[in-house]
Amino acid sequence: MKTNKAVIAVSLAVALSTSFVQAEAELQDMSDPLAIYTQFGLGYTDKGLNLKVGESYDTGNPDTMAMNVLEVKGFAGDMLGWSNRDTDDSIDSIRYRNFNVDMVNGRGGQVDVNLGFTDTGTQGTASYSLIQALPKMGPVNLYPLVGLGVAFGESFDTERQGDLQAQNRWDLHGTFYVAGLYGKLEITDKIWLNYNPMYMGALTGSDAFKQSGIQGDDTMLHHEAALSYQINDRTNVRYFANWTEQTNYTNGDHRIEVNYQF
Repeated sequence: MKTNKAVIAVSLAVALSTSFVQAEAELQDMSDPLAIYTQFGLGYTDKGLNLKVGESYDTGNPDTMAMNVLEVKGFAGDMLGWSNRDTDDSIDSIRYRNFNVDMVNGRGGQVDVNLGFTDTGTQGTASYSLIQALPKMGPVNLYPLVGLGVAFGESFDTERQGDLQAQNRWDLHGTFYVAGLYGKLEITDKIWLNYNPMYMGALTGSDAFKQSGIQGDDTMLHHEAALSYQINDRTNVRYFANWTEQTNYTNGDHRIEVNYQF
């Protein structure tokens, strides 16, 4: 079952409580995928509202920067979403990320944890990836990424015919790899386009996971594109689209997001 309204309230309270922070000493380039700064974002999506809060912190090393980012996705979907798919007012998923960047060599690390809530239970992934900023090529910036992760969540009786039967426990389903890049095309000093393809594949685990654990298959190419406009030094508005090999652009996830840098 999806999370109830009490869980939504707690999640939003935790996110909002971190948004009251002091301003950063120096504003960062919000178009840079490796930029580290304290931020707040609100998204209007086809499946409801998204809330994003990011807080930078001192690593103790003057050559590195880091931040935590928490996102609560897809709440108030029945009331505000425009998707043709089944939606309700509970949250669809929670995402937590930790970024750290070495300012000397342009190398970053990312911890990425996702929890999805569906009618058939809770499923999640956790991964760690290395990201490397390449030298700028005219208006183009590329940031290759490679990482490993694990899939986990509620266990189901795969021998049962018809609907899956939850077994009242959580399992480690298997491991996977991810390889891709963050790409940025600078159109003007205020407008830029991002394209972030990610290829994922199952490595080890149960037979069910190795055959269909990556969105119904053993591998999957994920696409993300974003068109952004920098309103002022602290604020931008962004349109995102996410789709895969099996889900075309029209039927993918879409959102409009406003972000503010503290």
